[in-house]
Amino acid sequence: MVQASQRTSIRGPTFIRLLARLTDVDVSPSRQSLSDRLGQWLGWTYAVALSTSLDGKPSAVGSDVPAFGRAEESECARVRIALAKSIADDPVFATSRQCGAEPASAEEGGADAAVDYAVFRQRYLAMQRSMQAATGNLRGRLRDMLVQGTADMARLAEVDAVMERVLSPREQTLLAHVPALLGDHFERLRQAEPKAPAGAQVSEDAPAIAPGAWLDVFRKDVQSVLLAELDVRFHPVEGLLAALRSHSLGRHVQKSA
Repeated sequence: MVQASQRTSIRGPTFIRLLARLTDVDVSPSRQSLSDRLGQWLGWTYAVALSTSLDGKPSAVGSDVPAFGRAEESECARVRIALAKSIADDPVFATSRQCGAEPASAEEGGADAAVDYAVFRQRYLAMQRSMQAATGNLRGRLRDMLVQGTADMARLAEVDAVMERVLSPREQTLLAHVPALLGDHFERLRQAEPKAPAGAQVSEDAPAIAPGAWLDVFRKDVQSVLLAELDVRFHPVEGLLAALRSHSLGRHVQKSA
């Protein structure tokens, strides 16, 4: 039985806690506050742009931008559901149960041992590109709608645009490491499976792995990580939606008064 080493409990989003559980990376809690860390990431050009967006006159947008309403909120929900469905239905990440097949055992020619992780890596990267493109488009559309509101709403749109330019490259660099971390998890499962009897565990939190079932365990883990990453990528979209809902509700109350 292979036991995971005792590590400090990780707090944070599900995405971070999943990666901490599935990998050997021991992450120490940061001693820096969020504001201090952001201050290090903001170069002087971005600092000037952020100051301008907070103090200056918001930029105008074209009159052809649609007003925020149920249709736009439904579109955001539709995009998120479609991305989640593409993750769940992707044949590369589908488990034997999802495919209606039995997992191959180690005695059946060692089919699982011949699986190349590169297939999973390329598919994961493709999923990341799809999520990045979809959330980026939604974020831009919602910012355009914010600019049509009050000066404070327009200012929020400008700040979000600057923060996206500052944080997006760093975010993409960090997320690009995820496939490599999952590759290490893939190898640990593959190496542990032939030596472990039925019912053995890879770690305290991992499910029991029957002979030949390690690949299904890995596929399920990848699906969980992708869905958790989708949640992280939608945080800015949800924030803009909340601001637009608040503005829309305020206008409705004023009209009703």
